[in-house]
Amino acid sequence: MTGPAAEALPAPALRPTRKRIWLLSDPHLNHANILTFRGNDGALIRPGFANVREMNERILEGWNSRVRHGDIGYWLGDMVIGDLPGFAKLWPKFNGSKRLIIGNHDDPKFLSSGGFFKKTGVERKFGEYGIFLSHRPAHESGLELNGQIMLNVHGHIHEKPSPPGPFRNVSVEVMNYEPIEIEELIAEREAVYGPWRDKSGKVRARGVIREDADA
Repeated sequence: MTGPAAEALPAPALRPTRKRIWLLSDPHLNHANILTFRGNDGALIRPGFANVREMNERILEGWNSRVRHGDIGYWLGDMVIGDLPGFAKLWPKFNGSKRLIIGNHDDPKFLSSGGFFKKTGVERKFGEYGIFLSHRPAHESGLELNGQIMLNVHGHIHEKPSPPGPFRNVSVEVMNYEPIEIEELIAEREAVYGPWRDKSGKVRARGVIREDADA
């Protein structure tokens, strides 16, 4: 074939790849006693569950209502207390490729085995986007990067509010047992502290998470 129709069509422009990255903390799977814990106001911190099975099912339902296969999920610690074999059977039902920020109640040896998580660590810094993940709230002095303030996304404190400043509690009790997407957290940080800039001063493209952001 000759003529214009035979000319090679231009390659389509490559669109930035946007990863869906989700975060949630402190599920305390299989921890029956947490259903008896009360806050400073005397109210149960996890009301409405008749038993630990119902609690586990709600956490699973909340996670899978948002996270899809192929998404990335960061759990910010305190995964399971009691019945580790039961956890091993339940955990594959949770969608996504999971990462763990180790909490103070976690068994690192157990949770690092068995293929439960692709990665484990004590913290995770998304330096490209101004997000810092930890189990406990970090010290504010460690949240400065390139003259800017990162948002510390954390758990550990359950139903209690985060400390004043650049902190965001994502414990299940304050999240209705559902994870939050990292883009929402980036937007929250930007609303207070302004757009995040790289070392050259360039503003991050909104809605874009680089493929290597989770390297």
